[in-house]
Amino acid sequence: MPRSQRNDNFIDKTFTIVADILLQIIPMASGEKKAFTYYRDGMSAQSEGEYAEALQNYYEAMRPEIDPYDRSYILYNIGLIHTSNGEHTKALEYYFQALERNPSLPQALNNTALICHYLIYPDRGEQAIRQGDPEIAEAWFDQAAEYWKQAIALAPSNYIEAQNWLKITGRFGE
Repeated sequence: MPRSQRNDNFIDKTFTIVADILLQIIPMASGEKKAFTYYRDGMSAQSEGEYAEALQNYYEAMRPEIDPYDRSYILYNIGLIHTSNGEHTKALEYYFQALERNPSLPQALNNTALICHYLIYPDRGEQAIRQGDPEIAEAWFDQAAEYWKQAIALAPSNYIEAQNWLKITGRFGE
């Protein structure tokens, strides 16, 4: 049974009904409708923590989807799942692919900055400091700062913590 027919909560059911109505009334090519259906099912699975099912739906959505803007959101969501699974290198690959198609995706820039700044590689940001390598840490912090500045330029009222970090570290005006 398609995910769209088994949503249990009110908000998901409402979203599914509205999406199904839009699919029927908005003129779209059959490939676009198929891509949207898979994307919708992927989002629903992702929100329920069913990451394997979500990935399967996102990969299926990529097949018929030709619009670069729409593809960027699919790629971004795939990156989110890999981030959630601790697969940060893979997540970065998908965030970069999303940004290639849509450079105005501040959430992908933010998540890329977060990975550079905090996460989990032995030679990145915070981890490099703990391992006593401040030069490598500074390089990763500088890279994170560049991504955050781009994200903030696109969404000035978002990412307040990043703005504060940039100001505190003197990287905001660089």
